[in-house]
Amino acid sequence: MCVQTRHYDVIGLGFGPANLAIAIALEEDPSVRREDLDYCFIEKQEAFEWHGGMLLDDTHMQVSFLKDLATLRNPASRFTFINYLHERRRLDSFINLGTFFPSRLEYNDYMRWAAAHFQDRVFYGEQATSVEPVEEHGRVTWLCVTTRRADGSEEKRYARNLVIGIGGYPRVPEAFDGFDHPRVIHSSHYRNFRQRFDLAGESPRLAVVGAGQSAAEIFNDLMDRYPRGRVDLISRGRALQPSDDSPFVNEIFDPDFTDEIYTIPDQQRSELLNSFRQTNYSVVDLPLIERLYERLYLQKISGEVRHRYLSGRHLRRAEQRGDSVAVELVPCQGVTGTWHEYDGVVLATGYHRDGHRRLLSPLSPWIADGPVERHYRLPLSRACDVNVFLQGCCEETHGISDSLLSVLAVRSKEVVDELLTPTPLSAARAG
Repeated sequence: MCVQTRHYDVIGLGFGPANLAIAIALEEDPSVRREDLDYCFIEKQEAFEWHGGMLLDDTHMQVSFLKDLATLRNPASRFTFINYLHERRRLDSFINLGTFFPSRLEYNDYMRWAAAHFQDRVFYGEQATSVEPVEEHGRVTWLCVTTRRADGSEEKRYARNLVIGIGGYPRVPEAFDGFDHPRVIHSSHYRNFRQRFDLAGESPRLAVVGAGQSAAEIFNDLMDRYPRGRVDLISRGRALQPSDDSPFVNEIFDPDFTDEIYTIPDQQRSELLNSFRQTNYSVVDLPLIERLYERLYLQKISGEVRHRYLSGRHLRRAEQRGDSVAVELVPCQGVTGTWHEYDGVVLATGYHRDGHRRLLSPLSPWIADGPVERHYRLPLSRACDVNVFLQGCCEETHGISDSLLSVLAVRSKEVVDELLTPTPLSAARAG
């Protein structure tokens, strides 16, 4: 059943941190109330949760709490992390911790607290399935957003402006493409489904594939959960690499850096981004690396090696063998592989961030050539009276911080200002 509902000035697809920051910026902008702007958000989850599959005990943020949902845009906002602590009556205690990096569990609670203020503007439990242009006299005047609920029912909503912040979806190695096994899970679902490994008893054979922070945290967690189990960490690299979070390097996450990187030529930008990959990709916090190394070293003393780091291996093939999963590992400098059987495998292999392309495919004839505009607007034809803004999928033009938390507050202001201020159509709208 499909029901046509109302028209909105703005619809946000996804209600994770990116669009939550947009909601806060809209809430705090006086012109939104003055112009009675009507907006809503659509979220596929049944309630707000930030990376629920990786909310592990004893894990902490890798970004300062001052880069929260609002502070860099408006330090006086009621939605700052500091005010959250004040309202929860934990500000004094947090100060006593002497840290800029709260636990992930607490930061998730902060964002859930902020999200609760927008309950009446969020449609939870709905998956956006398409965005279609609505033409009137040869012009695109509205965007029709179709969503589907868990019961199969559909709904249509119409918007002049669309803000897409749907996050990423799991990237899996080619060997596991189309692989269907209940105990092969992506890291994004780890916390939700890790109990499946209990079916193999107290000493399961488990593997974690990956070389980044999530892989290392899951490896550490599995060693805690199954001290009698056999747990392998598998990566292509020769060693776990520490993330570079030194002060000068960290300036690439400052909002001002977005202006710098956006304006340089494409090849130079690509080279610059590649030179800073060690800040975010396939890297691990140094204290966690040291902790893992010590744990593996202590096994050598006891002579009971149950947990291993299998570095320099390429995962070439995978197949199901009864209840087990077999993988063929090939040395990156060799051609002959060896097979290993596991009772469960976790793929901590990152995310794709191009899901917006499928959603927007009906709009493709009206998408103009050229990059996403500086203020995150997709270049559209001059025949369009609508706007589409992208968040979290503009790394190639806006820098590594685009999919991270660092720029949320400032980016939300840039997008909302663009929504509220009549501006000439970009030169890219030349279709």
